[in-house]
Amino acid sequence: MHVLSMVVYGVSCLLGVTGNGLVIWTVSFKMKRTVNTVWFLNLAVADFIFTFFLPFSIAYTALGFHWPFGKVLCKLNSTVAFVNMFTSVFLLMVISMDRCTSVVSPVWSRNYRTPKLAVSIASVAWIAAFVLSLPYLVFRDTATNSRNTTSCYNNFALSGDYDSEETQRIWKIRHKAMIITRFLLGFFIPFSIILVCYIIVAFQMKRRRLTKSTRPFRILFAVTGSFFLCYFPYHVFSLLEMFKASSSHELKVALSIGIPLASSLAFFNSCINPILYVFVGQKTFRQSIISAFEGAFGEDSLLSTLSSRRKSRCLSQAEIQMPNALQLVPNHPLEP
Repeated sequence: MHVLSMVVYGVSCLLGVTGNGLVIWTVSFKMKRTVNTVWFLNLAVADFIFTFFLPFSIAYTALGFHWPFGKVLCKLNSTVAFVNMFTSVFLLMVISMDRCTSVVSPVWSRNYRTPKLAVSIASVAWIAAFVLSLPYLVFRDTATNSRNTTSCYNNFALSGDYDSEETQRIWKIRHKAMIITRFLLGFFIPFSIILVCYIIVAFQMKRRRLTKSTRPFRILFAVTGSFFLCYFPYHVFSLLEMFKASSSHELKVALSIGIPLASSLAFFNSCINPILYVFVGQKTFRQSIISAFEGAFGEDSLLSTLSSRRKSRCLSQAEIQMPNALQLVPNHPLEP
């Protein structure tokens, strides 16, 4: 299991740093700044920072869970992982709400959706993610045993006395509170909002018979789906871990196997988005990277289609009402 974890960590680090670095470079220097590029640039930055710190986790596992890097990096390494998780799901939620608004009110979106507003909203997502990750910065600690092996672990009681009943009680309460908070705010509530937004988007697109310019939506569905598949097992095993002390032997064995696998899968999510940007919805694989990213982050064609249809409908209604209005004004100067 440890070898498998290191392999997954290594692949995630290699692909994540190069892939997300390429996205950051392309979006920052080769593409026009739009609302969509702001969203996906922030996603790439979150994944890049996390995968950049993965060598510490690889070394920790390779050394038999000995942490030689000090307490500060122990705290920082864990905090970065959860900042990445919260930021990613918050940005996916915001993107889904943005897409829903674009489909429901395309004219308003075309007039008021601005990159500046997107930067402000993305900043709020980062701040909220950092606030929710602060407990990991506080509780993460190091301890050295009699064999001179240093562990990087969660010291929920902030105490070295692990045997007292009060310490164990505080430990359990804080541990459960963090897991439940992480599940509700970092998974269940955001994905509930995302699901509602996607249902509205699907209904509106079907009603308006929109079959063109849907690749940005396919990209968004793929990115959100990959996040769900990668993090859902992690949250399930985290919830089961709360009952580890009173669980059966079979469940403890399942947790000992499932938690490393689920954590590896969650880590792998940080390298998969650039692959999806390039390959999802492509008609040809000979397309350039820049063209692939432009297609993945595109939004102008869809908004133009929606807003033009809304304007055409308004003009049609005005034309129907115009003869009745003109009948009230005899000898209108514009009449032929």
